[in-house]
Amino acid sequence: MSEKIQATGRRKTAVASVTLSEGKGEIQVNGRDFEDYFCTSSMREQVLASLTAVEAHKAFDVAIKATGGGLSGQAVAARHALARALIKVNPDYRAKLKDLGYLKRDPRMRERKKPGQPGARKRFQFSKR
Repeated sequence: MSEKIQATGRRKTAVASVTLSEGKGEIQVNGRDFEDYFCTSSMREQVLASLTAVEAHKAFDVAIKATGGGLSGQAVAARHALARALIKVNPDYRAKLKDLGYLKRDPRMRERKKPGQPGARKRFQFSKR
């Protein structure tokens, strides 16, 4: 693999674009260090889950561009994008990543606010008199 591989992942309103290239395992998110951007260990594990599943943490340099949503949504979007990129590198990874559910886009979205009420499901207080 001499060329760069690109893939996109999504979660709620977060979008992550990943560029994979051969390297030593360096990861950058929006031009910042990986540990600096994703501050909690659970978010870091979420992002690295796809690479860990196929034992490829030290084989690639990863550049992630994440936008929209919160950090947690961006972490899951990055995992989704990494899984898609790894399949382009080696199609044999597909079965393992699919079994773990990393190739499925999380379809849950925020429910819209309805007119005539204060929120998506909340109603204005009822007054009998």
